[in-house]
Amino acid sequence: MTKIHLQKNKKIYFASDQHFGAPNPASSKIRENKFISWLDEIKNDAQVLFLMGDLFDFWHEWKHVIPKGFVRVLGKLAEIKDAGIEIYFFVGNHDLWMKDYLEQEIGATIFFEKQYFEINEKNFLLAHGDGLGPGDKGYKRMKKVFTNPFAQWIFRWLHPDIAMKIAIYLSTKNKMISGDEDKAFLGEDKEFLILYSKEKLKTEKIDFFIYGHRHLPMVLDLDTSTSLSTTKAKYINLGDWISYFTYGKFDGESFELKSY
Repeated sequence: MTKIHLQKNKKIYFASDQHFGAPNPASSKIRENKFISWLDEIKNDAQVLFLMGDLFDFWHEWKHVIPKGFVRVLGKLAEIKDAGIEIYFFVGNHDLWMKDYLEQEIGATIFFEKQYFEINEKNFLLAHGDGLGPGDKGYKRMKKVFTNPFAQWIFRWLHPDIAMKIAIYLSTKNKMISGDEDKAFLGEDKEFLILYSKEKLKTEKIDFFIYGHRHLPMVLDLDTSTSLSTTKAKYINLGDWISYFTYGKFDGESFELKSY
């Protein structure tokens, strides 16, 4: 478990599901500029920035090639890291072929799985959210294929122009970018990340569950009557930077989900 102690007047920020590059470069650039403005604003009091996955609608790293674009976003992230703000990046289902580019060029720490953090003596479970909880067996099988080293090796042998054309087409057709299935709350008994969180509370003391992936921003108190905690655990989905432009802020005691 990674421990963080917040300095006086400092905050921790969370954001997820920017899907930059979709639905096309021109439309994406508008959202990218808004995100950059937000980064400029939080730079004044941020100690840590958590990017919780799907920063890009598609990302793949060859040995000497990365996808075209996103220069201003990457430059701004490098700037805030150089200013002493720690950046933790969780790989999502759209940028799961991330490797070490952001680590080498920006200094971000990359996570491929869920992580536990203790922040000012509060316990956090952090994850992008894809593949967790019950159901969605089709996606889980697909993810195994996409993360298979042999499948990645084959993809790397495609010319980047061909590979990117195929990947962008498939990525923009993905239901997660359309958002149509993410506008309605399904109920605590059907939301797979809530079910996953409740199961965790049976054996683990968690104060905050923070996810991306679901796109619908929400903060819910979870029933902890059978858990190890005597206080309410909070389930948080950060929403997205497509429709909601939402982000999370933690000041050491309380969490806020805000819209930019």
